Amino acid sequence: MESIGQLTGGVAHDFNNLLAVVSNGIDILRTTPPPASAVRVLDSMRRAVDRGAALTQQLLAFARQQPLAPTVQQLNRLVLGFEGVLRRAAGPLMRFEMDLDPKLRQASIDEARFEAALLNLVVNARDAMPEGGTLEVTTRNVSLSANQAGSLPAGDYVRVSVADTGTGMSEEVRQRAFEPFYTTKEVGKGSGLGLSQVYGFIVQSGGAVTIDTEMGKGTTINLFLPALDESLAEAPAPRVARDERVLIVEDDPLVMESARELFQAMGYATLHANDAAAALRVLQRDSEIDVLFSDVMMPNGMTGLDLAREVRQRYPRIKIILASGFPQSDQDFSIVGKPYRLADLARELRSR
Repeated sequence: MESIGQLTGGVAHDFNNLLAVVSNGIDILRTTPPPASAVRVLDSMRRAVDRGAALTQQLLAFARQQPLAPTVQQLNRLVLGFEGVLRRAAGPLMRFEMDLDPKLRQASIDEARFEAALLNLVVNARDAMPEGGTLEVTTRNVSLSANQAGSLPAGDYVRVSVADTGTGMSEEVRQRAFEPFYTTKEVGKGSGLGLSQVYGFIVQSGGAVTIDTEMGKGTTINLFLPALDESLAEAPAPRVARDERVLIVEDDPLVMESARELFQAMGYATLHANDAAAALRVLQRDSEIDVLFSDVMMPNGMTGLDLAREVRQRYPRIKIILASGFPQSDQDFSIVGKPYRLADLARELRSR
C-alpha cells in the first residue's frame, strides 16, 4: 500500500500541473468577452477541469497528501450532529442503530473529512445490504498492543466502527478493499475510491483502519485514532499581506507561462526564475519585488518552502504565496493547490 500510495501521489501531482495550465488558460480567455459560440466550449472545459481536480483530490486523500485542518474533537458530538445525514444515506430499508460510549475520549481530526469518511462507510454498508438489514455505528475507547491495528504502536485509541449484516467480503476482496479504483460494484455504481479515501485520511491523521468480515454475515470497518488529553488546543491560522509586483518561481515552462499570464491579467508586473537559487539571485538584484509566488516542489535540492523561509528571513516585507500539486497546509505561508484559478490568486493577494 505504501508503494501504491507514493505512485498515486506522484501521478496526481503531475496531473494537477497539467490541469493548472488548462485552468489558467480558461481564466485568461474569459478576461475578454468570448464569442457566443465559444462560451459553451469554455463552460465544458471548466467542468472537465473541475472534475479532474476533484479526482486528484481523491487520489491525494489515498496518498495521504491532502490538506487537513485537524482540531480536538469529541467524536460522539460529530456522529450525533451528523446522524440525520447518515440515517438518510442508509435509506428506508435499513435498521439504523448507534451505540456511543458516553466516556469517549477526544481525538484530533479534520471534522469535515471525518464526516465524509463516515458517510462513505455508511453508503458502502447500505450497498452491501440490497434487501435491507442492520447498520450500526459504535464508538469505544480501546487500548491496543503494538501492531494490533495496522502498524500502530501500543497505546490508547478511540475506535469508530460501522457494521453491517450484509454480504461480507471474500479474503481476496478484503485484501484489496483499500486500493484506489478497486470495486466490486457494477460499472457506473462506484468509482472504487471511497474506501481508499477513508484509509488515506485516517492514516494521515495518525490512525489505522481494519476490516472484520465474513461471507454471508456482514462487515465491520474500524477506524482507530489516537486518544488525546482534554488540554490540547488547535494551532493559529496563517497571516499574509497584499502587494503589486511578483516573482514567479516554477520549473515547468508551461505552468510558469500560464501563471505569468494570470498575474499579468490582474495587472501585476512579473519576473520569473526556474529554481530557488535563481530566485534568490533575482531578489538580490531587484529590491522592488513585492510578491513571491513559488511552486513547493523545486529541482536542485531547495524546495519552495525552503525558499520561502529564506526569503522571509532576508526580505520580511515580501508577501509569499506557494502553490503545490500535493495540496498541503502550513502555519507560516499561504498555499494554493494546483490547479489554482485566477480567483484563488486574487483572494490570496487581497488577504493580509
